[in-house]
Amino acid sequence: MIYDIEYETMPREAMESIQLRRLQTTLQRVYATVPFYREKFDQAGLTPSDIQSLNDLEKIPFTYKKDLRDNYPFGMFAVPMDNVVRIHASSGTTGQPTVVGYTARDIDTWANLMARSLAAGGASRGDIIHNAYGYGLFTGGLGVHYGAEKMGASVIPVSGGNSKRQIIIMKDFGPTIITATPSYALHLAEVAEEMGVSFNELKFKFGIFGAEPWSETMRQEIERKLNLTAVDIYGLSEVIGPGVSIECHEAKNGMHIFEDHFIPEIINPETGEVLPYGEIGELVFTSITKEAFPVIRYRTRDITRLHPEVCTCGRTLVRMEKVSGRTDDMLIIRGVNVFPSQIESVLMETDAVEPHYQLVIGRKENLDTLTVMVEVGENIFSDEVKGLQKLEKKISHNIKEFLGVSAKVQLVEPKTIARSQGKAVRVIDNRKI
Repeated sequence: MIYDIEYETMPREAMESIQLRRLQTTLQRVYATVPFYREKFDQAGLTPSDIQSLNDLEKIPFTYKKDLRDNYPFGMFAVPMDNVVRIHASSGTTGQPTVVGYTARDIDTWANLMARSLAAGGASRGDIIHNAYGYGLFTGGLGVHYGAEKMGASVIPVSGGNSKRQIIIMKDFGPTIITATPSYALHLAEVAEEMGVSFNELKFKFGIFGAEPWSETMRQEIERKLNLTAVDIYGLSEVIGPGVSIECHEAKNGMHIFEDHFIPEIINPETGEVLPYGEIGELVFTSITKEAFPVIRYRTRDITRLHPEVCTCGRTLVRMEKVSGRTDDMLIIRGVNVFPSQIESVLMETDAVEPHYQLVIGRKENLDTLTVMVEVGENIFSDEVKGLQKLEKKISHNIKEFLGVSAKVQLVEPKTIARSQGKAVRVIDNRKI
């Protein structure tokens, strides 16, 4: 049984009443137990009792990833370590890892949220879930795993890597749902083709993909190559892991945020001003049920917007659009703001190229340079040189036309760009070396 599903169709007034009550309880607790938050409140001249409405939330200072790193490893925990039953952490590839903790109740909450997520994404009790998210300190693998078990589905904890074996398991075990990063899903499609296995012969109905931004055109590519319905899931370890929001398979029109556990805001990333529904900005989350590691007004750096309208699936939960980029992933090239996902959209609109690319940023004579490396199909790469040059010029023109930035396009042979079992490495910025 999936608990708390009644919250998904709750009237807005009732939901906001629950949110306010849980928010006030959370603020009282972090003020009493987390020195960082108590100091933040005191510096702002606030006490938890000053928060009398959801609109008062904007009075509270933001929490940044740097704050989590400055309090590494356990300084942000709101419970004694005796009550922490699980610890996860980010990879720390861009700095000090962020460490998060879970109580036993947090784990149950997370499992329940993931069960609700999987159900929205098309899974049910009778499904077999091929879980190709990484296990370990990364939250993806175990998040899906516990959610699948909570809903009563069968889960194959295959994790990432050993791709040929994964294809054999798909043939032999007959899974009906696949969960993975979108880039790894496409890699599995390549491996299957090399092995002479067609996804048309497999039993997959739905794929639930996340952990990295991906465009609508990549969704279409995944659905075509894997012969399934592709659904986007969103989460981040600092908030809980996967299970913060997900698309419903019925509409695939924005990810439903589980507002009974998380309060979303959209802000102007430069001024911090809270923006109304429908405006594009940075996503901010406040967790209102987490025990070990609650976050208050946490700046995700993800760029999106919120829509409050009731979905055709019947859910009344606010929906967030696909993340279009991150403020900290934004590339500034000769004064132009560019997100990798924008270039991906241009590439995926171009026939003959594969959904594998890498952006190399450099500097020549004090000017920034952008090289877009993108793979082409076997047939195209065997064409005459003039045809390849024409394609390169076409892509370069489209990037300039749509994004306003000049780029050198370099077509490379199939499987030239390194594949990742986790999040794809899209950008190499040699300006920082």
